[in-house]
Amino acid sequence: MSALLCTKSTLTRSKDEVYVAAVALRATKGPAQLLMSTAYSLSVWDLQHFMVIIKPSSPLLSQAIVFDFQPEDPENIYSALAALSGRAVPGVVLTRKLRKLPRSRCWFVGYAEGNAVDKAYDFNNTWEVDLRIGLHDCRDYTNGLVEQLTGEKLVLEHLRRRNGGQS
Repeated sequence: MSALLCTKSTLTRSKDEVYVAAVALRATKGPAQLLMSTAYSLSVWDLQHFMVIIKPSSPLLSQAIVFDFQPEDPENIYSALAALSGRAVPGVVLTRKLRKLPRSRCWFVGYAEGNAVDKAYDFNNTWEVDLRIGLHDCRDYTNGLVEQLTGEKLVLEHLRRRNGGQS
């Protein structure tokens, strides 16, 4: 009987790890880019771009996968002005692979139930891509995807409180 229990436990699939990361907002070259870089350096929470990283438990998938939502052209001055004025701008959900997790401003937020990558792609297929800062942006995307994957609601608020409003 103990041999059977050992076999069952080795067949149990590990859970995919879910992380939230923050990077500097992108802006056009010049004063706007300098402002965003300074805000990021000072860890101003509201002036960061948030994304979700999934680290699959499968040994076949050695790279982490990043999922994020941003303007189609984040460095276009007209898109930036429209977004800052509260108007909707075309957005895009991006997916890319990472060899390693970021060393800073990256927080483990939990384990996903089931196949996190498939769940993230399903979530992306239903995500509305009109971006409105403060109403439907990278923060809403990150909160929504993390909730879908782990069940944790408003993860960015929890991280903000845990980090005292700074990363």
